[in-house]
Amino acid sequence: MKLAVLKERRNGETRVAATPETVKKYIGMGLDIAVEQGAGLASGITDAAYAEAGATLAASAAEALAGAGIVLKVRAPTDEEFAAIGKGALLIGTLAADAEAAGRYAGAGIEACSMELLPRITRAQSMDVLSSQANLAGYRAVIEGAGAYDKGFPMMMTAAGTVPAANAFIMGAGVAGLQAIATARRLGGRVSATDVRPAAKEEIKSLGASFVGYEDEESKAAQTAGGYAKQLSAEFYAKQAEVVAAHIAKQDVVVCTALVQGRKAPTLVTAAMVASMKPGSVIVDIAADAGGNCALTQPGEMVVTENGVKILGFTNWPGRLPAAASALYARNLLTFLSTFWDKEAKAPKLPEEDEIVKGVTLTRGGAVVHPLMKPAA
Repeated sequence: MKLAVLKERRNGETRVAATPETVKKYIGMGLDIAVEQGAGLASGITDAAYAEAGATLAASAAEALAGAGIVLKVRAPTDEEFAAIGKGALLIGTLAADAEAAGRYAGAGIEACSMELLPRITRAQSMDVLSSQANLAGYRAVIEGAGAYDKGFPMMMTAAGTVPAANAFIMGAGVAGLQAIATARRLGGRVSATDVRPAAKEEIKSLGASFVGYEDEESKAAQTAGGYAKQLSAEFYAKQAEVVAAHIAKQDVVVCTALVQGRKAPTLVTAAMVASMKPGSVIVDIAADAGGNCALTQPGEMVVTENGVKILGFTNWPGRLPAAASALYARNLLTFLSTFWDKEAKAPKLPEEDEIVKGVTLTRGGAVVHPLMKPAA
């Protein structure tokens, strides 16, 4: 069976879905690998490295896809790529699909698996693309924030005087937030954090940060069975904002990481909060791809407010560390495929009743099968 790895064409996407390391393992599973030329260049992987690993280099996406039974992607295929994917092919990536897109895959006979829908269960941890990429995003956010901040991050005692440590506030303590806390602590900042999920309070404290937040009965049920944050009521967010507002005015670097699966990111930092911050302060918004946690975030841009606050609204935060992000993402996909691999047939075998398979499968046999993607009756 042929497996195709394509060059990503979406704006700002620097990652690739397979590395020479995973190519070798796919070949060991009995697959023939076709890699589109230039697929790994943005991640620091040359065509020669893929060829040395045993892959065949294809001059175009169409050539790579010709006869491919499995297609690996980071992002959803472009129209040109979509047209070249063969009927019955298994497409694996972070497809960010909705009902319309799922219907399109089904109509083309593509067996689509969207890895961001993976259930948060122990057995799936090693294939959890959201966690692997969010971990890097949290790290990079603090590094970018420290770079944009016009004072030192740690306390520095010099003969000319003392530079105080930066006050860093992390909003959201999921995978990205916890890594942001740890990174800010390693850089020597005074770190505090908040999260609506009750379990996050102890995790924040365990990393040496102080907890800031409002707690009530609603917040006790702020996490889904799959481990994601739930969308809470406007009343809760208003009370949370009251607690956070006074704290945020004293902060030097604020890192926003709060995302709700499948929804626009909640607005946690209002324009009034930004106005209360000191000139030179920095807000780093990891949630910019989903609209942003800060009311003044401009996705894809860095803006400076009238009172001198820098807001970093870059998108595709994992893509700002392309080599590491590609390596982890590629291993996630390899783990998924190898877990559901029929060694005798040398082909994927995705049991419909398996919890992981049910979680990620959008289409099968020309039909939309994911409950969240099925068109309304």
